[in-house]
Amino acid sequence: MLDSGLRQLSKRTQYSLRALYALARDYGKGPTLISDLAEEESIPKKFLEQILLSLKGLGLVTSKKGKGGGYMLMHPPDQITIATVIRMIDGPLAPLPCASETRFRKCDECVDIETCGTRIVMKEVRDSIAAILERTTLASVCRKVDQARQKQRPPGSLAYDI
Repeated sequence: MLDSGLRQLSKRTQYSLRALYALARDYGKGPTLISDLAEEESIPKKFLEQILLSLKGLGLVTSKKGKGGGYMLMHPPDQITIATVIRMIDGPLAPLPCASETRFRKCDECVDIETCGTRIVMKEVRDSIAAILERTTLASVCRKVDQARQKQRPPGSLAYDI
């Protein structure tokens, strides 16, 4: 069986992004309870607790204790990029260490880093991925989700988001 080689987002990053999107939708409305967030986003509550503590340590969210407490974004959703979140949790965006801008490392089997065809192509892949993720914010993803939901509604539908 062949290993895909190209990296994928970890489950932690996928759940972190889902939690952050939900907090972005609630931005300015006060804290969101972990239990509500876990239910809305279908994230196991224990795992979500660990994720939110990690996101708090990374400076992406803050929390309020007691009645009316919960979690909220530390910064406006239009100031948090997807690239920032992925790098904080999963590390570099590059599919290979030799293509990374932030954590470059020569591959063990590389004969000549300057003429390696795979590195040249993977740097282009990294640059394209980075360009998209660095211009994509939590707010812009929420807008895209809203647009996708609008397209799902039948014409003349009176469905409202609550």
